Amino acid sequence: MRKTIALLLGAGLLLAGFAQAAEKPLIRIGARVFTEQTVLAEITAQYLRANGFAVRVTGGLGSSLARQAQETGQLDLMWEYTGVSLVSYNHIEERMPSAEATYAKVKQLDAKKDLIWLTPSRFSNTYALALPSKVAEEYPQVRNISQLNQVLRDEHKRKHLVALDTEFANRPDGLVGLKELYDLQVGRANIRQMDAGLVYTALRNDQVFAGLVYTTDGRLNAFNLTLLEDDKHYFPDYTAAPVVRKAVLDANPQLATLLKPLAEQLDDETMRQLNAKVDVEHQSPSVVAAAFLREHPLPGTADKEVQP
Repeated sequence: MRKTIALLLGAGLLLAGFAQAAEKPLIRIGARVFTEQTVLAEITAQYLRANGFAVRVTGGLGSSLARQAQETGQLDLMWEYTGVSLVSYNHIEERMPSAEATYAKVKQLDAKKDLIWLTPSRFSNTYALALPSKVAEEYPQVRNISQLNQVLRDEHKRKHLVALDTEFANRPDGLVGLKELYDLQVGRANIRQMDAGLVYTALRNDQVFAGLVYTTDGRLNAFNLTLLEDDKHYFPDYTAAPVVRKAVLDANPQLATLLKPLAEQLDDETMRQLNAKVDVEHQSPSVVAAAFLREHPLPGTADKEVQP
């Protein structure tokens, strides 16, 4: 009899556990195929789990596939970049006067597709040209793209090499537009096309004069690279913010309140440090995310031991 009662109690507790788990709202988070997206998805997933949500993360997605999955209801939440939505998804060629204007524009456009932009972060992962440390020391007068172009013009016989990832080098809104705006003095002899990760290697090893980088990449600090100012404002703003489907936000309005303080914790330097822990120190994104949440207590996590 005691054994029967124990089995019944055990079964009852198990069913209660299943019922409780079933009651948790499920949030399906998507992440594109680069470090920063993986880190952001992990931080968000662990944070939401600590606040009573069930979370499923799908990573390694291409940009177009991720967007399509969210528009068709297969994903609920993504960390998106204003410039990507503006140019790639909404095909707006008009230059925005500010980061705030870019955010307002994509918020308006994406709302028509039932995608809601929540409070933006304080970081923008945009493109930039960077110099290796030796070049920066040799050319202290070069701190923006116009000044770089002057050196390329004056020293054209030296065939200074500029490393670009293959996608940027061949996109109409990439190298073509950059050359046009700055009258950039680079031709085939100057350009080295390569995988984005190899650009950083070439810069670190002083194999090129300049290279295309991302402004929140952890290797900028680790490799002592000098970012050049985009003084003619060619590159769009790429402020990151969580974007959630309207139906999911309507069902879980607390998401907006929860994700606001998280977004406000994230600035350029913080993202560089987080990305460096993965790309330079080779820590797992889940461990990096858990450490961040322990060091930056947010609603629902202050009294809990966040685990990867």
